[in-house]
Amino acid sequence: MSTAPAHVLVVDDEPAIRRFLRVSLKTQNYSVSEASTGFQALESIRLEPPDLLILDLGLPDRHGLLLIRQLRDAGSALPIIVLSSRCEQDMKVAALDLGADDYITKPFGIEELMARLRAALRHRLQQEGQRAIFRTGGLSVDLVARVVKIDGLEIKLSPREYEILRLLVTHAGKVLTHRFILREVWGGDVDVQYLRSYIRALRHKIEADPERPAHILTEQGVGYRLHG
Repeated sequence: MSTAPAHVLVVDDEPAIRRFLRVSLKTQNYSVSEASTGFQALESIRLEPPDLLILDLGLPDRHGLLLIRQLRDAGSALPIIVLSSRCEQDMKVAALDLGADDYITKPFGIEELMARLRAALRHRLQQEGQRAIFRTGGLSVDLVARVVKIDGLEIKLSPREYEILRLLVTHAGKVLTHRFILREVWGGDVDVQYLRSYIRALRHKIEADPERPAHILTEQGVGYRLHG
């Protein structure tokens, strides 16, 4: 029995961008619908809910950040990848804190976009059916037994290190901002240097080369992402 292709809604007011994404996504066996305004996007989501949203922030009728807020306030868990020419760090952080799953700046590489799209879809599937054991490369994390292994060998983490890793695993493939991690792990505003020191310690325990990490990736100036 064949599986229906994932449905992607592209929201961008530039016809050339929509055309390029439509062709690229269909080549990868995704079904695609399009919208050029926030209103059209909300109507499309209401009538035919997509599996993922690719969103430009500069819409003619409302800012993309407002659309993200509207969707998350309504309880939607729809994966959202922001695709924008706005590359300011504050804009990226705002979009991610509002609930976007990822943020890619224009111009972009289509292979990177496809990889981020696949990660966002995997994350949604993980949320819908939480797996007890997460695996990527040689890393495995048993979320029930709280056991972490590298290439089959158990490694010891401090409670704080484990909580950071658990959070990254739960949101594998998604960019987590410094502010989000600090709030979830420390419960409030803490100096980001604390987080950086724990990430450094984690990398020394789970990465083959901590200076060139393959698991915990840095999104410069924004936060961290666990390669999923």
